[in-house]
Amino acid sequence: QVQLVESGGGLVQAGGSLRLSCAASGSTSSSDAMGWFRQAPGKEREFVGAIRWTNEVTYNADSVKGRFTISRDNAKNTVYLQMNSLKPEDTAVYYCAAKIFRGNYYRDSEYDYWGQGTQVTVSS
Repeated sequence: QVQLVESGGGLVQAGGSLRLSCAASGSTSSSDAMGWFRQAPGKEREFVGAIRWTNEVTYNADSVKGRFTISRDNAKNTVYLQMNSLKPEDTAVYYCAAKIFRGNYYRDSEYDYWGQGTQVTVSS
């Protein structure tokens, strides 16, 4: 079992920045990667990015490339999502997730554990 707790969400003006954190506990050594997803009201959950624990390879959605950066701190079992140049369309609940097996990082159905989510609201 892996437990995930997100933090760092909030209200920010367009053009601003936020950094989300996802602290993992439990059997974290069994997971291959951590992912970030988001879900806006009335929309399906959307892949944002992912990072592997072992080699720090990252995967990013086209909609956030150049603006969002994923990083991890293995010693703290924590993954971060640095969000810059935020837009109103980035408003959503952001979830982190843990994936046991390698591959298919873009699909939410491939992730095994989920956090409770943190709200990000970007005002225009």
